[in-house]
Order: sequence, then C-alpha cells, then structure tokens
Amino acid sequence: MSDGKIKQKLLVVEDDPGLQSQLRWCFEDYEVLVAENREAALAELRRHEPAVVLQDLGLPPDAEGVSEGFATLEETLTVAPGTKVIVVTGHGDQENALKAVSLGAYDFYQKPVETETLQLIVQRAVQMAELEQENRRLLQQESHSPLDGIVAVSPKMLEVCRMIEKVGPTTATTLLLGESGTGKELLAKALHSMSDRVDKPFVAINCAAIPENLLESELFGHEKGAFTGAVKQTLGKIEVADGGTLFLDELGDMPLGLQAKLLRFLQERVIERVGGREEISVDVRVVCATNQNLETAIAEGRFREDLYYRVSEITIPIPPLRERKGGRLILARTLLEKFAAKQNRSFKGFTTEAQNAIQGYEWPGNVRELENKIKGAVIMAEGKYVTPEDLSLEAADMRPPSLNLREVRRDAEGEAIRRALVHSSGNISRAAKLLGITRPTLYDMLEKYGIKADETA
Repeated sequence: MSDGKIKQKLLVVEDDPGLQSQLRWCFEDYEVLVAENREAALAELRRHEPAVVLQDLGLPPDAEGVSEGFATLEETLTVAPGTKVIVVTGHGDQENALKAVSLGAYDFYQKPVETETLQLIVQRAVQMAELEQENRRLLQQESHSPLDGIVAVSPKMLEVCRMIEKVGPTTATTLLLGESGTGKELLAKALHSMSDRVDKPFVAINCAAIPENLLESELFGHEKGAFTGAVKQTLGKIEVADGGTLFLDELGDMPLGLQAKLLRFLQERVIERVGGREEISVDVRVVCATNQNLETAIAEGRFREDLYYRVSEITIPIPPLRERKGGRLILARTLLEKFAAKQNRSFKGFTTEAQNAIQGYEWPGNVRELENKIKGAVIMAEGKYVTPEDLSLEAADMRPPSLNLREVRRDAEGEAIRRALVHSSGNISRAAKLLGITRPTLYDMLEKYGIKADETA
C-alpha cells in the first residue's frame, strides 16, 4: 500500500496501550483507528466506516470476561453488516472464538499476537471486503436485466415475473390487470425488453388521460385539414410504434366508438388516419393494462366482448402492494437506496417503528405511494435512520402483524378468495373451481368477508 494507493482503514478495538502501539506498528501500511471501549468503537465505526475491525473480546467494564466484547461485536454488525470483524481471544479460548464466528465475526485470532499470522488474516479480510464492494458496484452499474427495477420477493410477484419471462419473447397480445400504482407500465417495458423488438420503439398512451375527441387522432394520426387546427399530417401512436411495442394503459376507459376501430386494427393490422382514405400496414406488439373488471364492463355495455378476447390472449394479474407480504420491506429498502443515491445522501435504513409502519399500512396507492413517501423521507430525514414521521405515516397507520390465529386465518382466506377472483376475472364458477369449493360456498364466503366479485379484477 506504499505505492500511492489510498490506505485501507483498520479499526483496532483494544484497551491495552502497549498492544495498541504494537498493532499500530504491525499495520503501518493501513490507516489505523483505535478505540478502547464499545462506545468509542461504534463512534469510530460510524465516522470512518472501516472495512475491517480487529477487536479484543475482553473490553471494559468487563475486561476479564467476554460479555462486553460480544455486545460490541453484535452492535458493530448491526450498524455495519458488511464489516469484517476479526475477534482476538485469550490463549486456548476456542469456545468463545467459535461463538464469535457464529454471531457473525469474519474470523478469530488467539493471543499472544504473532505479527505475520495476524497480518495475513487482516489482509485476507480486506481483500474479501474489497471484492464484495466491487461486486455490489458491478451489480448496481452493469446489470441490464429486463426485470431491473422490479423487486419480486413475495410468491405472487415471483409468479408475475415468471409469466413475464415466458410471454416476453412471444408476440402474444398481453393484458396486465392491476390497481393503479402497481407498476403495470414497468412490466410492459419488461415485456418489450425481452422481445426481439427491444431495439424498436416502446410507445405508451394512457386512454383515460386524453379527451375522447382527441384520442382517435392520438392513436391513429390525422391528415392535414382533417379538422380545425390540423395544419399538417401527424402520425398516431400506433404508427410511431411500428416495429416495436404499443402500450395501451387504462384500456377500460376507451370510448366504445374507438374500441371498434382498435378491434379492426388488431384483426387486420392496418390503420387509416383521421381524414385519410389510405390503409397503412403497421407491425406492432400490443400490451394493454387496466384497473377495471372488463367482464363487468362488458355486462354493463361499456366494453366490447370481442375486443376483450382479442387483447387478453395472455392475462397477467398484478397483486396490490398490500398483498405482497414478504416483499414490502425489501422494496422499501431498495427504493431508499435508489433515491438516497440520487440526492447524494446516505442512510443506514429504517427504524424499527418505521418498519412496523411500512408493514402495517395498507398502501392504497400501491408502489407509487411508497415511492412518493420514501422520496419525501430522503429529503426530510435528519438522522441516519428513516422514522415513521419522515415517511408521513401516522401512528394510526401502524398495525403490527396479528398473532391471533383466527384473525390470521380470516385474512388468509380473504386473500385467497381475492386472488382467485383476479385469476378468473371475477367469474364466480371459475373462482370456486380454483379454490376447490362449490359456488354456494363461495357466495357465502364473499358475503362473510364483504368481498364483491367486481372489485378484484
């Protein structure tokens, strides 16, 4: 390390002044930091974030025992889980050395100190820390998976990702079903990225965000003079997406008149611009999304049944955030790292109270709401740990997980029914078959749990 490279930091936690001096001399190629007790060690750890810690198990006020040493080790690994801690024990103290390793220590060394052996152990720990840091950097900067940005930990989201991986390389028209804010456009982009159209345009249009009188022109384009203000020929979104993927978001809000024209395009793969007579062939892969129950919309005359069957060659239901029990905290941590990096800030994580709040809150706005709250917390938080107040989650929002077996069973049954209704698009007979119960039993359970079939698809 004498070749101009930045010296690695090594924290020595030792209360013996003579041994401190010996270790400083032994590791002159490192930037050696020294702490005599747990409080000083944690302060140095937070201030300097050393990759490796060399720690004696016998620390004051229990210098003759090991209780304070173990407490220091555990707190060190809580504050900085990636730190390589090498514990130094008394001669022949194999039992405590192994216990330290079981608690998370990287390695151990027994007194008396032999310079060359200890240098080798520390050097190996430093190399391992550098390797892990480089791996993390490469994963963050060089990963280009089509599913990047999609955090899938819960069984339901893992199933969604498996479906995306299967459907992506095909040309199947795909329908994404999910509440607002569940990440439908992100999944549509993943489908595009996994197809052979990845180098062609991905064009998205929100059918609910554009006034009805303008939506046709946005989709199909128009010729010069087709209507007042049409001063030049303009290509529509379908034509712009030629060769690539067209994403129709909130398809359930498309007016009936336009549904007929969209159906013709999906059948014939030709369009006519507004005010034009020429038929234009367009090659696009179509992905649609909606938060509505399209079967209910069909029954109410708001959506064409023939169009529904055309757009739902493959249907992928996306679970709301409240149903992603296993992945909520991991998603929150991922978003915290992402937004903190953008703001050049660093956080250790969430307080226990904040974790309980994230787990207990229902998240009606789904992933989009979680993103917004964490963005705000990154800006407002003053400490190294994000609190419920930073997330703007009130005490009333916090509901610790229930341990009441009857309540857990009721929640699980309700969740299973909702999932079956999503998979069957609200069809009671199909949902009952998926659940392995009769239609009358399912009707009784819908009434028992206050679930409406048309609110789940």
